[in-house]
Amino acid sequence: MPAESSITAIVVAYDSAEVLPACLAALAAEGVPAIVVDNASGDSSDETARIHGATVIVNTRNEGYGRANNQGVVAATTPFVLIVNPDVEIRPGAIAALLAAAERYPDAGMLAPRIIEPSGRVFLQPRSLLSPEHLNRSGAMPIPEGDACLPFLSGACLLIRRELFTSLGGFDPQIFLFYEDDDLCRRMRDAGHALIHVHEAEARHGRGRSTAPAPGRRFKARWHLAWSEGYVSGKYGLPRPASMRIVENLAKTAGYGLLLKRDKMYAHAGSAAGALAWRRGRTALDREDLETSP
Repeated sequence: MPAESSITAIVVAYDSAEVLPACLAALAAEGVPAIVVDNASGDSSDETARIHGATVIVNTRNEGYGRANNQGVVAATTPFVLIVNPDVEIRPGAIAALLAAAERYPDAGMLAPRIIEPSGRVFLQPRSLLSPEHLNRSGAMPIPEGDACLPFLSGACLLIRRELFTSLGGFDPQIFLFYEDDDLCRRMRDAGHALIHVHEAEARHGRGRSTAPAPGRRFKARWHLAWSEGYVSGKYGLPRPASMRIVENLAKTAGYGLLLKRDKMYAHAGSAAGALAWRRGRTALDREDLETSP
């Protein structure tokens, strides 16, 4: 089956105009049409996506990563969707390898390529808050020499059966940012579907280049990381994050402030604020002034 009739790529953009051309060109070279969901970018992400042949959905507000992907999947009609970060470049042959693996492993809910970072390192997620303790071993995860069934896959690039994704509710819409891929992997596994790392498929990941840097984003990112940790802990009945971490982050905020190290000050302040917000019952959607859907 040709890629254009079986897969639609979903790319969520947020000030991603610099990296979108390479991402979309790589998809086009593999015959994969793309839907770009622009999360109210302040740059030319939407125009850049159109120039490179993508269908574009423009949000008037930043809906968050998982929620924007849900929008894109709803707009797709193909049997598979390919969730792709804008700083990921699919390598030649990767789509064919992923589709072939989906045929080999019909019980697979999601499949991911080998993700190569700029350093040349293969990225694998060895541990997760949502993983059983016996799988959270210390040290680096051995790199598979072939296809492998893993407990978690990176959300940077995922091939997903569209009907299965929608039947599970997609990415949790209560999460604005962080842990949405861990949460989806956990629900896929709990529903009896395998998560497959496909050795013959490769993608290059810019890692951290999907959004242009801007003042205040460090605080916001760490706020959502801390809030989402609390949220998924409660969702799965895990121990709540330790209160002492809030105290430690507040102390580090003050210390880095005295040293005039603003980036680290913002990071620890965001971690403390996000954890406090979760404990007080504030939601990530409240913070971003968003509705419950999409």
